[in-house]
Amino acid sequence: MSVLVMKFGGTSVATLDRIHRAAKRVAVEVAKGHEVIVIVSAMAGKTNELVGWVNETSPMYDAREYDAVTSSGENVTAGLMALRLQEMDVPARSWQGWQVPVQTTSAHGAARILDIPPENIRAKFAEGMKVAVIAGFQGVSPEGRITTLGRGGSDTTAVAFAAAFEAERCDIYTDVDGIYTTDPRICEKARKLDRIAFEEMLELASLGAKVLQTRSVELAMRYKVKLRVLSSFEEQSDEAGTLVCDEEEIMESNVVAGVAYSRDEAKMTLISVADRPGIASAIFGALADAGVNVDMIVQNISEEGRTDMTFSCPNDQVMRAEKAVEAARERGDIRFNDLVTDTGVAKVSVVGIGMRSHTGVAADMFKALSAEGINIKVITTSEIKISVLIDRKYMELAVQALHDAFGLDKAA
Repeated sequence: MSVLVMKFGGTSVATLDRIHRAAKRVAVEVAKGHEVIVIVSAMAGKTNELVGWVNETSPMYDAREYDAVTSSGENVTAGLMALRLQEMDVPARSWQGWQVPVQTTSAHGAARILDIPPENIRAKFAEGMKVAVIAGFQGVSPEGRITTLGRGGSDTTAVAFAAAFEAERCDIYTDVDGIYTTDPRICEKARKLDRIAFEEMLELASLGAKVLQTRSVELAMRYKVKLRVLSSFEEQSDEAGTLVCDEEEIMESNVVAGVAYSRDEAKMTLISVADRPGIASAIFGALADAGVNVDMIVQNISEEGRTDMTFSCPNDQVMRAEKAVEAARERGDIRFNDLVTDTGVAKVSVVGIGMRSHTGVAADMFKALSAEGINIKVITTSEIKISVLIDRKYMELAVQALHDAFGLDKAA
């Protein structure tokens, strides 16, 4: 029998009624002859509640106990889903991460999956089990401790199981009915895509699109797992949702596939840094050691042996970044005249594999922003992406203008 992986996010299992609805979808796939692996998240809001309890109990918590507490939400959902399926006469059994086992690193709170041996679950399928309900987001370390994969980790769990079991497909059920050309809450002309390439989805996820966790898309691309994103709350057909697949499986696509944004960005500039070999390593090494997630980097032209270095990072990491560079200056690792921080910026990006073979995308993007009077502070590019930093107050206007400029409301 072919294996199908179905993942249900927190909103899809937020209540007993929604768990029942999700179980009905699983039963339909079992009736089609699939052996089904169901990955479940905690019920909506439960993980935040558990994290709050941990912080209230122990602000300087032991990460191992943090994982023990926060992983429990998925265990509850998995047990309830298995019970509901059993009530529907579908042979089902719940599995926690350590029972599979989902083998991970020891990085508590941000573990990475090392291996998923399929033997235990395959043996139960052979005995007549039709559905394995897996608690997402969790695994077991080499030391035998429960670990968690970081927020959104159930997506990664689902793709990892699809790869380990060579599943026919991995269906991600969520509260949206697919991948859109941009956020429909900002642009009413946003259009649902029937298909999107792995590389495009990876860029969109990393740039702020919240539909799929970045690591899950990386895994899917590496192991060629077909991903389908679809809604838990709508009637489904075989063509429902958005299929994330290889570029070769998409006949025609627009030059630009989508517009992404990240609202809470900060721009930081080190003024008059000594322009010498190793200075970039000293700056960004210090930031990396402090856990600062640096994104866009621009170095100005050197004059008289001095230069300016600009980078962006999330707003909530600004204080950490300031402390890191000041500490590096006190140690004598770097010298600069001033540190200027702008916490009122946003990042807006256009993404599309069509950029590889089409010229003028950057020119069209900058023209559209100019026509709206939007000034660009920083620009970075890659083979299939162009990102700009702009004043946050113009973010929604920029998204709408770029969506119109590239005709994303129309299919190719």
